Amino acid sequence: MNSSFSGAACPLEAGVDEERVSLAHGEGARASRRLLTEFILPRLQGARTSMLPFSPGGTGSAPTLQIRDAAELMTHHPQLAFCTDSHTITPLFFPGGDLGTLSVYGTVNDLAVAGAVPIWLSLSLILEEGLPLSVLGRILDSCASSAAECGVQIVTGDTKVVPRGAVDAIFLNTSGIGEFRSPPLPGPTAIQPGDQILVSGDVGRHGTAVLSERNGLQWSAEFGSDCGSVYPAVQALRRAVPGGIRCMRDATRGGVSAVLHEWAMECEQTLNIRESEVPVCDVVRGACELFGIDPLYLANEGTFLAVVQADVAATALTALRECPQGRNATCIGEVQPRGICPVTVTRGYGKARPLDEPTGAPLPRIC
Repeated sequence: MNSSFSGAACPLEAGVDEERVSLAHGEGARASRRLLTEFILPRLQGARTSMLPFSPGGTGSAPTLQIRDAAELMTHHPQLAFCTDSHTITPLFFPGGDLGTLSVYGTVNDLAVAGAVPIWLSLSLILEEGLPLSVLGRILDSCASSAAECGVQIVTGDTKVVPRGAVDAIFLNTSGIGEFRSPPLPGPTAIQPGDQILVSGDVGRHGTAVLSERNGLQWSAEFGSDCGSVYPAVQALRRAVPGGIRCMRDATRGGVSAVLHEWAMECEQTLNIRESEVPVCDVVRGACELFGIDPLYLANEGTFLAVVQADVAATALTALRECPQGRNATCIGEVQPRGICPVTVTRGYGKARPLDEPTGAPLPRIC
């Protein structure tokens, strides 16, 4: 259901040591982006492999590396996408999923929103000494069932065991390879004023599910994470409007706000959303009001954003809503010529206000 919420913004960035890696560098927000764009990517730019997509800079400038969910790999046939992700969450099991489902769906979704068909996965395990085999078995069973649901094969992997206390029970790394069976999407640099911003479902479910489990909260309504594959909804969207999609992105760490800020940085336009149109279910809205969190900053694991041309927006929404994963799909805003603020939100009083970029995560260890 559609609901509006005027909660507090994300907590301020804290504890970022300029000389050392800090927890804030792993939260998917401003510190993460700065570490990636100012420290890691410049050191990799000289490699210029096909796994690191470039975009041309301005006149006379060097190419720059772009942030993407999957690299575009050029082969004779077909063109491939490759992505990798590491997964750590507390608790390991939460309403609607666990570390195993999270690891498979997360990588499948990165490939899907990049425009690729997921084909193969790798799975690497880092296990803490003393981890009960029963716990490991449950997580591996979840990996296997999720992969089968998504139609992907886990074709390689690795296992390491480290001393007690070196990791928190278990960390997973998954890498995925998919095929581009149709041309890759243009990407955020193609976003133009007038384009429409769509969300595939209600937001904040994953973050709220984990928050509830950590705090022992019980809700009157059945509730769980949105952890799941977005591939069927992505495919439905691409079939319905094959030439009208600018870009897509799953809204994981940092939530909707983080995605919008990344896109605004690349397209140099202003992205405006209407709070009243953002779908937020009653449980998420209640939890956000209780803890003072804005749902626009909460992580999702089965919800994605898309920017489409205005003339295909209605068709795109119809296609999404015909999928179980997209039945709550909504148009939440539009792209405007670049103003003072890269991202704005029109709240209940009807005037657009800046939507701050997340500077940290309301919940650490979320995915």
